[in-house]
Order: sequence, then C-alpha cells, then structure tokens
Amino acid sequence: MRNILHGLRAAVTYAVAVPFTIVYAAAAVIVSLVRPSSPVLDSITRSWGRTWCRAAGVKLAVEGLEHIDNDRTYVVVSNHRSAFDIFAHFAVLPVPIRFLAKTELFKIPLFGAAMRRIGIVEVDRSGGRATYQSINQGARRNMERGRSLMIYPEGTRPRDGVMMGFKKGAFSIARNLGAPILPTAITGSREVWQPGTKLIRSGKITVKIMEPIPTEGMMMSDLDGLRDRVHAMVSEAVGYTGAAV
Repeated sequence: MRNILHGLRAAVTYAVAVPFTIVYAAAAVIVSLVRPSSPVLDSITRSWGRTWCRAAGVKLAVEGLEHIDNDRTYVVVSNHRSAFDIFAHFAVLPVPIRFLAKTELFKIPLFGAAMRRIGIVEVDRSGGRATYQSINQGARRNMERGRSLMIYPEGTRPRDGVMMGFKKGAFSIARNLGAPILPTAITGSREVWQPGTKLIRSGKITVKIMEPIPTEGMMMSDLDGLRDRVHAMVSEAVGYTGAAV
C-alpha cells in the first residue's frame, strides 16, 4: 500500500514538474539569447527548483541565512544525498548558483541547451586535464557575472546513504579564484527520492548554511586541511560521525 502511495506521488510529481521543466528550459534559452546575464535566469532556476519541491509535496527549511552576503560569490559545497538536492539548493539559496553537470545531461534536447545557456558547467569525466581547465574557466565566467558555483565534493550520491570523503577539486577551484568556501549541509532529501529508484515521497528537506571560509592567500598545501575541515563541519551538521576517506 505504501509503495502504491509513493508511486502515485511520483506520478503526480513527474506529471507536473516535467512539463514545467520544458517550459522553464525554453524560457531560459529565449531569455539568454536576448540577455545572457539577465537576472531573470536566476528567477527561472529558482522557480524550477521550487516547482519540483512543491509537486513532490516537499517542505523546505533553511538555516543560517545570516552567513550569506548576497553581494559576494562563493564556492558552495554540500553533502550529496539525492537528485532532489539540486532542486532544494536552487530553491532556498538567496544567491544565484550554477552547478557542475556531467556531459550526458547536455545531450538531452532543449534541457541541455538551457543548461549551457544559463552557465551550468559541463564536466567530461574522460577529458583529463582539459576538463579541469574547462571547469575553472566556467567557474570564473559565472563568478564574473555574480554567480556562485555549487559543488558536491563527494563526487556522486552514495547508494548506501553513508557520507563519503570529499575530493579536493572544489577547494582547488575556490583557491584559484580567491572565492570563499560556503559549507552547507542537506538532510531529508534521500528520504524524498532515494538514488536508484523512481519512487518519490513527500517530506521535509533542510539546508543548513554555515560560516564561509576565506581562501585568499592559501597555498596548494593548505587544501587537504581545508577539505578535511569542511568535511568535518558538514558531517557534524548532518549527524555523521565517520572519518573522511
């Protein structure tokens, strides 16, 4: 019975959110062609995230907004629990954000074009050093336009729900750009949409924002310590006590 209800919830979510995704994608392409840096693009991405959450019956909560200076750009990092993390972060963060996304998503008709037009940074995992350079260039372009970069440094969503260690890429990008790291922690999203299933459940997703950490003046040798510090902060915020690996 419970799975039937979750199936109905998923059906309603897809029936509402997928058509809206098409509309938002088309709107983003049109707006970007007229004015590539239009703030309307940020309203579109925020509305897109909220639409998915509302369609799924998700209640959003955010803590720590006082830690954000809306006039600054950040490299925002978070644990990664579910595909719903993206919707929640778009919906609740008060600063414009852009994500890293794998190359395969850019092949989706219209949606891929919209991602490219709004500044989502493409990640080709087979591209080696060229990919790293492309990511840095994409991050710099977004920050020059007043957008923050959102990165999940675990690199993927853990199937068992156990928080993994952080990779150094996000922290290296922040250091290269002189941008502060903004640690955030998300809870509840895995319960809404668990990796590996199409079932969606209503629930509550909470995003906790912590104090930003400046990177100006940091050396490459400082990155391991920065990564471990942020991992510890996020781990504590989500209640995970395991060590970083």
